[in-house]
Amino acid sequence: MALEPGGDAGRRAGALRRAHERFTTAGRVEADVRPVVAESWRRCARARVAPEGRASVELRDDELAVYRDGHPLSRVMPVIRELTGAYAVDGEHLVAVCDAQARLLWVEGHRGTRELAGRMNFVEGARWAEAVAGTNAPGTALTVDRPVQVFAAEHFQRPVQDWTCAAAPVHDPHSGRLLGAVDITGGNRLAHPHSLAFVGAVARAAESQLALLSPRPPGGTARLTALGRDEALLVLEGRRVRLSRRHSEIVVVLAHRPEGLSGDELLLELYEDERITPVTLRAELSRLRAVLGPRLLESRPYRLGASVDADFDTVGRRLASGAVAAALGEYTGPLLPASRAPGVARLRERLRDQLRTAVIARGDPGLLADWAYSPWGEDDLAVWRALAAALPEHRRPAAQARARALDREYGRADGAAALGREYGNGDATLGREYGNGGEGEGGARAPFGNPW
Repeated sequence: MALEPGGDAGRRAGALRRAHERFTTAGRVEADVRPVVAESWRRCARARVAPEGRASVELRDDELAVYRDGHPLSRVMPVIRELTGAYAVDGEHLVAVCDAQARLLWVEGHRGTRELAGRMNFVEGARWAEAVAGTNAPGTALTVDRPVQVFAAEHFQRPVQDWTCAAAPVHDPHSGRLLGAVDITGGNRLAHPHSLAFVGAVARAAESQLALLSPRPPGGTARLTALGRDEALLVLEGRRVRLSRRHSEIVVVLAHRPEGLSGDELLLELYEDERITPVTLRAELSRLRAVLGPRLLESRPYRLGASVDADFDTVGRRLASGAVAAALGEYTGPLLPASRAPGVARLRERLRDQLRTAVIARGDPGLLADWAYSPWGEDDLAVWRALAAALPEHRRPAAQARARALDREYGRADGAAALGREYGNGDATLGREYGNGGEGEGGARAPFGNPW
């Protein structure tokens, strides 16, 4: 609990402000700061969240409307409104529902409170993820995946410290996937055990309603997670199966082609080496069937016997609807990054290029920064150039410096490749050995030193 029953809210708020000040100036957490808040503050510090900052709006107007209408939680908004509407209006509170990236999709309730909350960007379309908006109930509840109450100066960002909020995560009732969170935001009166219990009950009611609206199909619904990982995770009927690399490739290809593939077609999608025989593929499929069960892997043609909700398909759907921010939020990395299976590689590059192109075209500095500072975007010269152009002038130097460094690096690589082509019969090896990679650039020293 943020405040014990009968506790003095004013005194507690003052103690928290002093504790917050000591943490932001000296990095020291006081003993009376709750562990869930202390851990959150440390995560905020590591993420370099600015204590004086505020949430940014990522989804606007048409993009917000399209994304919101297609989100699973839109189906349970009538239930959430029925349970919370009078509570919010009578208590001068707000009820907010966000997605799994903590983007606020609905903010409803007392009109005056809504106007005040708008000053700190607690509005529809704003992203309140802990890593960008600091400690707050919806963002922290999603981070720790459990109900959380945040009171006064427990909020990491100072513009939010006059508020109190409680939030609980909402999951898909069949796959267990995190869909978002329900939040109640208002004044100090929310610093009460009842508010946390109430928002938890609303979240459970939303999950129950989702189960009624979307009963489990006869063949089951599987959740496939393959972005940013070499071994895919498949969740089906409560079972979590971590697939081997080859099995991950098979399931990804079949999930992308639900109509099924013949043995010859699947062979071409999976193997670079044309000498691999159908016998090898059948043996691999037999092992996969033993892992998944005969009902999930069918043959003639080879296909999955359940509806598969794949994370890479979700990104594709978001892009197709024009929801670039939502697509980037779902993109946790390249599809099976270590895979060399032709079908996987084509799908991986197509998805990456479509998303990257959309991010550059949008020109939004927040989206560009998300890509540029990711492991897969840190060497992307075009994105760094676009970010440097999109940022306000006072924030450009770091992006410009990174773009210049990449430009020099790629220039040397191009020069080395050209040298190799000229003197090495089309092979860049000679150029790499003598034209690049000196000690000062982090490469191996050429055998006879760098003659240039």
